[in-house]
Amino acid sequence: MEWGGLSINPCNLCPRECLVEREKGQKGYCRSDGRIFVARADLHMWEEPCISGEEGSGAVFFSGCNLRCVYCQNEQISSGGRGKEVSVQELGEIFLRLQERGAANINLVTPDHYIRQIAEAVMEARERGLSVPVIYNGSGYEKRAVIKNLSGIVDIFLTDFKYMDAVLAEKYSKAPDYPQVAKEALEEMVSITGEPVFDEKGMMQKGTIVRHLLLPGHKRNAKDVLRYVYGTYGDRVYISLMNQYTPFARLEKYPEYRELCRKVTKREYETVVSYAIELGVQNAFIQEQGTAEESFIPEFDLKFHE
Repeated sequence: MEWGGLSINPCNLCPRECLVEREKGQKGYCRSDGRIFVARADLHMWEEPCISGEEGSGAVFFSGCNLRCVYCQNEQISSGGRGKEVSVQELGEIFLRLQERGAANINLVTPDHYIRQIAEAVMEARERGLSVPVIYNGSGYEKRAVIKNLSGIVDIFLTDFKYMDAVLAEKYSKAPDYPQVAKEALEEMVSITGEPVFDEKGMMQKGTIVRHLLLPGHKRNAKDVLRYVYGTYGDRVYISLMNQYTPFARLEKYPEYRELCRKVTKREYETVVSYAIELGVQNAFIQEQGTAEESFIPEFDLKFHE
């Protein structure tokens, strides 16, 4: 598979371009070397309705992350190193087992730092009968060139768009270039998927969903994201507005993050939803109150459920 100069040895897959020799055991910002680590693979019911449906999404949670936001709800796998090593062949087997269990799709959660191996596993699995859509579920902090290489491999992009504010991106994710990187990646995603396509059950088969997690005290950033995404792509993408931000005690010891030590209020979320309606957004998902609970966080038990 030709990736046009994109490599893990030295690694230049993500915008941080650590250039570490991952195949020699070195780890970059994502805290991953040349091996693939998976923390959980199971049917997942907590995605958007057109992704989870009644059967569940075949979610494969990969360990490590190139963004590592300070408020990450999956910190034990994004930064903590929790995961079980699998080969490319074993990963393909996981995909096929999830399909056999009735998964509506294969949902690759935080896949960017393993994407070359994952793409190989997807192609091998398809030769052996994998037929459900493949979802790239990422942070939005991906190189455009990487996304371009996923044409013909990924059917659906379920992407975050976290920040239009570079100052926030630097403060919370040490990535001041996030807004520009996310814009370029999203443009490529929409170019690959085109107009959304659904089956007779209302399950997405092809398309792009842009997620935005509202952070406490940051309605302006959320509005800026909405204005850009809808103003640029209109109804060609679905927008998912999430209020499930969960504050963790670990942030309380850092005074610079004190604003993150509470949940999003009902008023904050309703203000952002109202703004989306004012813009004319129709293809959108919103969440009910009460979703900001730790129960929304999967149990990363290192089990690949049969």
